[in-house]
Amino acid sequence: MPHIHTEPGQHDHTASVYLFRTDFDEPKVVLHRHKKFNKYLQFGGHVELHETPWQAIIHELREESGYDINQIRILQPETRMTKISNSILHPQPVVHSTHPIGPPVADFEHFHTDIAYAATTDRDPIHQPEEGESTSIQLFTRDELIALPDEQIIKNAREIMLHIFDHILPTWQPVEADTFES
Repeated sequence: MPHIHTEPGQHDHTASVYLFRTDFDEPKVVLHRHKKFNKYLQFGGHVELHETPWQAIIHELREESGYDINQIRILQPETRMTKISNSILHPQPVVHSTHPIGPPVADFEHFHTDIAYAATTDRDPIHQPEEGESTSIQLFTRDELIALPDEQIIKNAREIMLHIFDHILPTWQPVEADTFES
C-alpha cells in the first residue's frame, strides 16, 4: 500500500516482524533485500486503513517471505496480559518507534511509526514471496549481521536485531502466532 499521508511531517503506521530461524547451531535472522532501499530489512509494511497492525503482519509476512502465520511463533515476555475485556489483545511488540523515511526533500520529511515483533521458526516457508516482492532473502547469524557493511542495512534495524539476539531470544517465550486474533 502506498503512503497514506503525503504532507510534510506526517506519519504512516507500519508493522514489521523480525523472524529468526532456530533450526541451526545458532539462531539466524531472516532478512530480505528491500527493492526500493536496496538494503536488508525485516518483513513488514503499512497498516492499511481497514486492518489492525497484527493483520498487517499476517499479510505482509506471507507476501514478502512466503511464511504463513501458523509457521511461526511470536516471542512474548513471560509477564504479559493474556486476556482483556471487550477488546482484541495483540502480541506484545519488541519495540514501537518512529523514524524518518528517506532523505528530506525540500523541507519535506516523512515518518513511519512502526510496531515491531520478534518471531521464530524452525522450517522453510511453504510459499514463495508474492510476485513483485523481493526474492533476495538471506539468513544471518549475529556475527554476520554485525559484519554487514553499513550501506547494506539500516542502522536502527540492525540495533533492534542485536537487541533481539542478545535479550529477547534468551528470555521471551515462543507462542504460536496463530493463537492471536486478527
